[in-house]
Amino acid sequence: MDRAPDVSLEALLVAAGAPLDAPWQPLHGGSMGEVTRVGDVVVKQRAGAGAMFEREAEGLVALGRAGARVPEVLHASTEGLVLRWLAPGPPDPEATGRMIARLHRDSLDEVPYGWPRSVYLGAFAFPAGEGAWPEVFRALRLEPLLRATWSTLGPLGQRVRAWGESVELPLEGASLVHGDLWSGNLLHTVDGPALIDPGVQRAERGLDLAMMELFGGFGGRCRAAYEEVWPVPQAVRAVIPGYQLIYLLVHVHFFGNGYLSGVADALERLRA
Repeated sequence: MDRAPDVSLEALLVAAGAPLDAPWQPLHGGSMGEVTRVGDVVVKQRAGAGAMFEREAEGLVALGRAGARVPEVLHASTEGLVLRWLAPGPPDPEATGRMIARLHRDSLDEVPYGWPRSVYLGAFAFPAGEGAWPEVFRALRLEPLLRATWSTLGPLGQRVRAWGESVELPLEGASLVHGDLWSGNLLHTVDGPALIDPGVQRAERGLDLAMMELFGGFGGRCRAAYEEVWPVPQAVRAVIPGYQLIYLLVHVHFFGNGYLSGVADALERLRA
């Protein structure tokens, strides 16, 4: 972060009804903000966050209602987010796979894809909108990222756009997805796996599966447990590199051309 958060940590604790005299401990917050544990709560802050924390809170509530384990939201505003601390526990990849598969399967519906409000992936805001999945994916997910990264992508940009315009995406139905399901957004707690930092939306489950297999992934035991609950057909697996382009392009946008090789590799796997 290049400037201090707009509101003090103390003010967020007061808004959440949390005590001010508990021990403070900075936590790793990545490049998207400051994270501090204060006793049995966690406070997230970022200058100029806009609606990011409010969307995160909305997503956590939606995931919790759908059966996933998430931290309790104590306060959310444009200034920050206060969550209940979850005590760490041992990794359980099988329980992780089953929880995510049940989330996807049990939330499956024919309601419109997308989300009625903006969707955040890190600090990148996708526009609000709902409709059929091919249009939501192309116009509201892929195209905004192409516009944001076009000058960096060079000839890769046209290849990504051509794939997006020509692919026939398999349709299983609109699941409630986490939206940013990499290993850093999975907590191992004493009560089992829990999810944090979502970019919740209704989408094809392949969007989550793609991130689960990127940047090291969740591992074979998690994948096997997922498929025991809800097997993944070959048609879905074939487009996972295309869904991975969303996450790779976000990294190009924030971190530069070091991620271009990942974009090129995904396109090769798609034979685009």
